[in-house]
Amino acid sequence: MTKIRLIKLLALAATGLALVQGQAMAETVVNWAVWDFEKTAYYKPLIEAFEASHPDIKIEYTDLGSSEYNQMVMTQLTGGGDDLDIISIKDIPGYAQMVNTGRLMNLTELGVVPEDTSGFGGLIGALNVNDGVFGLPFRTDFWIVYYNKAPFDAAGLDYPTNDMTWAEFDDLARKVTQGFGQDKVYGSHLHTWRSTVQLPAIQSGETTLVSKDYSFLKPWYERAISLQNDGIIRSYSSLKTSQTHYSGPWFAGQIAMLPMGSWFIGTQIAKQATGESTVTDWGLVRFPHPEGVEAGATSGQVTSVGINVNSTKVDASKEFVSWIAGPEAASIIAGTGTIPALRDDSVIGKITSTPGFPADAESAVALTTTAAYLEMPVNLKAAEYELVLNRVHDEIMTDNISIDDGIKQINEDVADID
Repeated sequence: MTKIRLIKLLALAATGLALVQGQAMAETVVNWAVWDFEKTAYYKPLIEAFEASHPDIKIEYTDLGSSEYNQMVMTQLTGGGDDLDIISIKDIPGYAQMVNTGRLMNLTELGVVPEDTSGFGGLIGALNVNDGVFGLPFRTDFWIVYYNKAPFDAAGLDYPTNDMTWAEFDDLARKVTQGFGQDKVYGSHLHTWRSTVQLPAIQSGETTLVSKDYSFLKPWYERAISLQNDGIIRSYSSLKTSQTHYSGPWFAGQIAMLPMGSWFIGTQIAKQATGESTVTDWGLVRFPHPEGVEAGATSGQVTSVGINVNSTKVDASKEFVSWIAGPEAASIIAGTGTIPALRDDSVIGKITSTPGFPADAESAVALTTTAAYLEMPVNLKAAEYELVLNRVHDEIMTDNISIDDGIKQINEDVADID
């Protein structure tokens, strides 16, 4: 064999090896179940950063929407397929249902749970079920109020503050409501989630939404029905029928004060930058509180990621789950104006310094809390409680049942949950 021929063969072998390696690198594709991909500011930068540091893994995603996410993802998982590898876990009821039905891998057994969990503020401990953790938190959220300054300026009213009772908030919402028809600006907005009505009832920390007696919800449903009947908020029925996402009327400048989770900060900043949100002068304040409860008390939730028990790409999925709950991802999430689960004072500082975040001091204070109670405590029957609460919430808000009869119905239905 001539020297030239040998060189050519070696070159061909090297080229073939590179192609094989390249093909192998491109073959590890994992599918991430998410909701509201286009409305969420951090998905794209997270995927881009992970793929840059892990060139042998490609992240694809399946957007299952937000309104029926838990139902949609459970339908996918119970089908027994491996189409989804990484599962976003939206809330505690969803987490409980997936764990209870054996749809998620035990991350503790897989060695994915970090040894030092102090930076998570107890969130990993809260997700422990029978000495196992099945989802790692990567984002945490709590409820605050977004306000559009324009309606307040037009009405000559002071802006909301970081220390408002719910009665003061409602009074302000009535005063700032203005206009008619298509030009109407509503003082506030209660999205169709039951949480928008029920969460103020747990701000004292004395009650939770896993209970056997839900009479504590009565004054909050009376409040919601009163605001609806007086035209201070859009009716539940119209929102439900039109499937209106809360972001739409907010971006259009039709809401003066929007009680919503901190997850919406990044979205508002991003949509303001693209011009999709017409609300350009806005601010944040703490969630209002019941009389006698300290300002800064709020309700929150944790968003985590787990691995489908039927996934055939466990190693790559482990890499992503571990990374997204780590410091690099936390910095990226914070950079979009969103609060990561792993955080310290520097993370809050990064959020408030994000271009587009309101410059006033009140808005920065809104991100400090004195207490944040989980919207639903970790309970393996949480999904069953959630089902009852959602169903009766819909019946009350559409006036198909009275508030008293609705609460009676809840109590009767949850009595059968062990």
